[in-house]
Amino acid sequence: MTDYLKTINRHRRLAILRHLEAIPEYTGNASILQDVLRGLGLTSSRDQIVTELAWLREQGFVSFDPAADFVVVTATARGVDIARGLATHPEIQRPSPRV
Repeated sequence: MTDYLKTINRHRRLAILRHLEAIPEYTGNASILQDVLRGLGLTSSRDQIVTELAWLREQGFVSFDPAADFVVVTATARGVDIARGLATHPEIQRPSPRV
């Protein structure tokens, strides 16, 4: 994987967590995440989003039922901490300070 693709993945993961942190109950779905990422200039296929969600789930940053037909994902407390910049992970872009 190139450095550019690694950087995109790090930004995509942060964008997912920041979106979930900003919405009620920290819960959203893969279809809306696809639109949100597109709006941020991170156009992503559904497979890319589901892959990132699976990675985030393995790390303990989100939870969802992988067997469900419709992916509904919820940020964990650890994922919210990453989104807010209170914790870090080397494979997720650190958020810039919010003014």
